[in-house]
Amino acid sequence: MIRVLLADDEHLIRGALAALLALEDDLTVVAEAAGGDEALAMARAHRPDVAVLDLQMPGLDGVTVAASLRTAAPGCAAMIVTSHGRPGALKQALSAGVRGFVPKTVSAQRLAEVIRTVHGGGRYVDPELAADAIAAGDSPLTPREAEVLELAADGAPVSDIARRASLTPGTVRNYLSSAMTKLNAENRHAAARLARERGWL
Repeated sequence: MIRVLLADDEHLIRGALAALLALEDDLTVVAEAAGGDEALAMARAHRPDVAVLDLQMPGLDGVTVAASLRTAAPGCAAMIVTSHGRPGALKQALSAGVRGFVPKTVSAQRLAEVIRTVHGGGRYVDPELAADAIAAGDSPLTPREAEVLELAADGAPVSDIARRASLTPGTVRNYLSSAMTKLNAENRHAAARLARERGWL
């Protein structure tokens, strides 16, 4: 029996997935979570074989949870089910050790097959999401530009960003200007939005 943890902040989707997976003879949902922090706690408590994680959840996102599971529950394979198939998100997920990456439009039967594949040590990435990731290419941003842009995304003033990133305000402005130029964005908010849409933040 493959023990499954489901983590999704949308109660209806999580409940529907649990009900559909319960129809499979070899799968059992041992825990459900509505956020990333809860998912990690459930993984430690229930030791599932496979964690099916939503990409965007309150608190820790699915990629961060997947990376944390490597030490929190080493026997648990992670997979992402998402309605946000941003190209950069796939690359981040694979780097975090995620074994499966599928859209929420996948059928219950296909999801069950992917869970089995991931549990057996294999990988599965939705072909369309993989093609989009290849077509989008790599992020043009340096790690520091991405960090500063992430800090700027919520509208924080340059002085706050400088303090949080341990940089001078002038250096922050330089990073933001460079990121805006690379992304061909008219301001830092547009640059942050663009980078986020492409999964580079």
